[in-house]
Amino acid sequence: MTEVKRLPVFVFPSSLNFFADESSSHKQMVTVYNPYDFVVNFKVLCNAPHKYQIGDPEGSIKPHCCMDIVIRHISILPTCYHVTDKFRIQMNEHNSRQLLGKKDIPVILLPGKSTRISDSTATSLDNFRQFSTDVPSASSSYQNAGPNYIAILVAVVCIIALMLPSNEAEGGSSSSFWSMFHLSSQQKLVFAYSLGKCIGDLRN
Repeated sequence: MTEVKRLPVFVFPSSLNFFADESSSHKQMVTVYNPYDFVVNFKVLCNAPHKYQIGDPEGSIKPHCCMDIVIRHISILPTCYHVTDKFRIQMNEHNSRQLLGKKDIPVILLPGKSTRISDSTATSLDNFRQFSTDVPSASSSYQNAGPNYIAILVAVVCIIALMLPSNEAEGGSSSSFWSMFHLSSQQKLVFAYSLGKCIGDLRN
């Protein structure tokens, strides 16, 4: 039997922080990207489903498109502070149960309010670490000849772009300096499409 190679699952952000005293943080959005040339199905699982409401917990994503999933924390209690839960996003072949890949997203409820700049910086660093480990493993599994350094470089640039916050996510609350690094959903789709092409080149 031929072993099916797993594909990286691209999700932003890679973690969620809810803040008890900041009601706007009780509802957050996770974006799942499909940079590939085929339709995929996704499903969102959670180890503590009674604490969250998930909009569109499963569905399909067209090639080079993305899906926004709204997650609402409904158990804002002191007993839930500093408890780390996990969401798992599974990606399957369309009209098939064959698992293509999965991604775990740690979620935590913290007391008080957020400090946006420091939280954003920490999230970006975490994204870079996780994505940088995904790309070499994906490229090495598909690589049959010498390394395609140009494709790898372009893939890294695309990944960094996908790590950047969306205009819709910040809601215009950031300073003008940080807003320069925000990308629209359409721009991120272009980077996701380019990333899919690069991964295709690395497979050949």
